[in-house]
Amino acid sequence: MMKLTGAEIVVECLKEQGVDTVFGYPGGTILNIYDALYKHSDEIHHILTSHEQGASHAADGYARATGKVGVCLATSGPGATNLVTGIATAQMDSVPMVAITANVAVDLLGRDTFQEVDIAGVVMPITKHSFIVKDVTQLADTLRRAFRIAIEGRPGPVLVDITKDVTAVETEYTPQKPAPVLPKVNTIKEADIENAVKLIERSKRPFIFVGGGVVISGASEELREFVEKVDAPVADTLMGKGAYPGEDARYTGMVGMHGTKTSNLGITKSDLLITIGARFSDRVTGNTKRFARDAKILHIDVDAAEINKNVKTEASVIGDAKAVLKILNDRLTKQDHHEWVAEIEEMKEKHPLTYDHEMLTGPFVVETLYKLTGGDAIVTTDVGQHQMWAAQFYKYKKPRTFITSGGLGTMGYGLGAAMGAKTGCPDVPVFNIAGDGCFRMNMNEVATAARYNIPVIEIVINNHVLGMVRQWQTLFYGKRYSSTIIQDKVDFVKVAEAMGAKGIRVTKKEEVEPAIKEAMAAGGPVVIDVQIDCDDKVFPMVAPGGAIAEAFNQEDLDKKEGN
Repeated sequence: MMKLTGAEIVVECLKEQGVDTVFGYPGGTILNIYDALYKHSDEIHHILTSHEQGASHAADGYARATGKVGVCLATSGPGATNLVTGIATAQMDSVPMVAITANVAVDLLGRDTFQEVDIAGVVMPITKHSFIVKDVTQLADTLRRAFRIAIEGRPGPVLVDITKDVTAVETEYTPQKPAPVLPKVNTIKEADIENAVKLIERSKRPFIFVGGGVVISGASEELREFVEKVDAPVADTLMGKGAYPGEDARYTGMVGMHGTKTSNLGITKSDLLITIGARFSDRVTGNTKRFARDAKILHIDVDAAEINKNVKTEASVIGDAKAVLKILNDRLTKQDHHEWVAEIEEMKEKHPLTYDHEMLTGPFVVETLYKLTGGDAIVTTDVGQHQMWAAQFYKYKKPRTFITSGGLGTMGYGLGAAMGAKTGCPDVPVFNIAGDGCFRMNMNEVATAARYNIPVIEIVINNHVLGMVRQWQTLFYGKRYSSTIIQDKVDFVKVAEAMGAKGIRVTKKEEVEPAIKEAMAAGGPVVIDVQIDCDDKVFPMVAPGGAIAEAFNQEDLDKKEGN
C-alpha cells in the first residue's frame, strides 16, 4: 500500500492492465494525468495525435489489431466531445476501448464552468458504461471495472471522466493484478446445443454466415473445423473478414448490399442459415421480409439481445463463439453435402466479381496490393466505394487483418486506425485505403505519423467526388449530383510532403505496382494519390428495400435498359 495522487493512480492502473500505448491530446483539466505520464514515459508510450478524434480511432485500430483494450485520453469540454465519433464507432463494432477524460473540479460542476461538459451523460447511449469519478478513493476500482467491462462478453467502449481535483489529491493505493476475463459460457444451454445439432444434421443445403463475433472470440480454428464437419459454403460480413480464409474454396465472399451474387443467392437458396457472431445488419439482409425465406436460421451469438432483433430465428445458442463451436464440433458427425457445394461452386464460376481491366480502377489497385503483400498485411479503410473494393478484392487470410468502420460508417476513420494498428503490430505492413472525401476529413493525422515515423501507407482512391453518394445519385436520383463533386486545387502529394511524409501520384495502371513497392521500401509514412474515373462503381449492388437475391451489376443494368 502507498499514498498516490489520483493522476498517479491512473498511470498505475494503466500499468496494471498491461497498457503500453495511449493516444491523446492534453489540456487544462487533464494536466495532472499528463504530468504523471511524463514520469512514466519509459513504460507507457503516449502518441500525441493532431486531433482527439484521431486519438479515438487510433485506440480503436490498436484494439482491433491486437485484441487488447485500446486507450485514449482527452481533456474536458471540446476535447472530450471530439472523442464522441470514435467512441460511437467502437460501440457499433464491439471494440474494447477505454476513453479517459478529465473534467472541472467537483465544486465547479453544473455551473457552466469553462470547458465543462457532462461527457459521461453525452456518451451514455454509445458506450457499454460511462463513469464520472468525484472521489479519489473510488478511482482505482472504477478504472479496473472500466477495463473489465470493455473486454468482457461482447466488447465495447467505456468512458471514465475524472474531475480535476480528484487527479490532484492523494489516497492509499494498493496494486492489484487483474483477474482473467473468461469467455461467456454460462449461457450455453444443453437443450440449445441439441437443437442446433439436430437442425444441422437434418439440413440438405446449409450455409454458414460469419460476423465479427468470430474474430473477437478468436474462433477461426474452430470455425474451419466446423465448416469441414458441416460441409457447407461460407460467407461473411464486413466485420467478419479474415475469420475464415478468403483464399479457401468454400468461401463465397461477402453478403449483402455489395456482397457477391454467389453469397446472396446461396443464402437465398439455403435451407439452414447458420449465423455465427453477426447481427443481421440492414446492409446484410436487405429487405428482412425476403431474407433467407426458405431457410431456418440458427443464430449463435454472445449477446442475447441480438437474437430475434432483426431477423426471426428458428433456434439459437447464446455464448462465446469459440466455446459454442468447440461443443458443436465434438457433437456433430461429418456431413456430406457434395451436391450443394458443387452447386455453389457453379454459382461462383457464373457470377465472379468483375471490373473494367482497361482502366485504372479501385479494384485493380486493391488486387495489386494483395499480389504484392500476399495477403500478409493489415488493411484499414475509410468508408465508401474504396471500402467495398477493399472488402471484395483483397483476400484476408487471418482475423484482425481487415480493420474498418462497419456499423457507424465513419468517414475519416482509417488513418487513425492504421496508426493504432501499426503501433500495436509494428512488424506487420499496414495500409489504409481511403477515398479523397474521407482523406480530407482527418488527413491532419499524416503529421502525427510523420512526427513518430509510423510507417503507414495511405492509398487514396481519388475520383474527385464523393464516390458512393454519387453512385446512389447516378442510380436512384436522376444523376443530380448535389454537393458531391470535389473538383478543386488540393494536391494530396504536396499536402503529404508539407506534413513530413512522402507523396506519390499515380495516374496510370502501370504506375500502381512501382508506387506501392516504393512506399513499402520508404521506411516512413507515405501517401499514394491514385487518380481514378469519377463514375467507377461498386458492383454487385442491392437497391434499397430490395432482396439480396436481386443484386445487380452493370451488365444487368445494361440489359434492363436494352429492353
